[in-house]
Amino acid sequence: MHIIAETPRLIIRELQPEEENIFLDHYNDPEVLLYIPKRTREERINIYRKAIASYADSNALRIWGIFNKADGDFIGTCLLRPFTYDATKTELGYSIERKYWNKGIGTEMAAAMIDYAFKEMSSDQVVAVTIPENIGSQRVLEKAGFKKMENMMRDGLELAYFEFER
Repeated sequence: MHIIAETPRLIIRELQPEEENIFLDHYNDPEVLLYIPKRTREERINIYRKAIASYADSNALRIWGIFNKADGDFIGTCLLRPFTYDATKTELGYSIERKYWNKGIGTEMAAAMIDYAFKEMSSDQVVAVTIPENIGSQRVLEKAGFKKMENMMRDGLELAYFEFER
């Protein structure tokens, strides 16, 4: 298993094929689902399996697991991918188990992913989007050093847009 980043509390690493059910169970919490794209279970299975298969492709969507360093508990997932509207930018996305909300985990993960994007992906800019109602995630991004920019539209949805430049 390849570790992407390690922080005082987190291990961010490639997911393993045998962790598929942990990944899928994460998307059973209605509160977690409030702020992320809606997908069927079959779509999530396909996303998971494609992510596992594409770890070697630096241009592919890369999804990693976030785990508690102390006990190995699954915390959530994060991803880095080329930004839809400008492939020179890298987009950060994440989803965290509710029991880990409001503990600084998101900010710690975001800082580690920014560092990874700059050092390992040669990115000069990391961006993130949230739906406007997701104030908690917007605070995470701001605490990690992202700047709030003008809202943008994607797939007919207005999204809060954030940037972090090298």
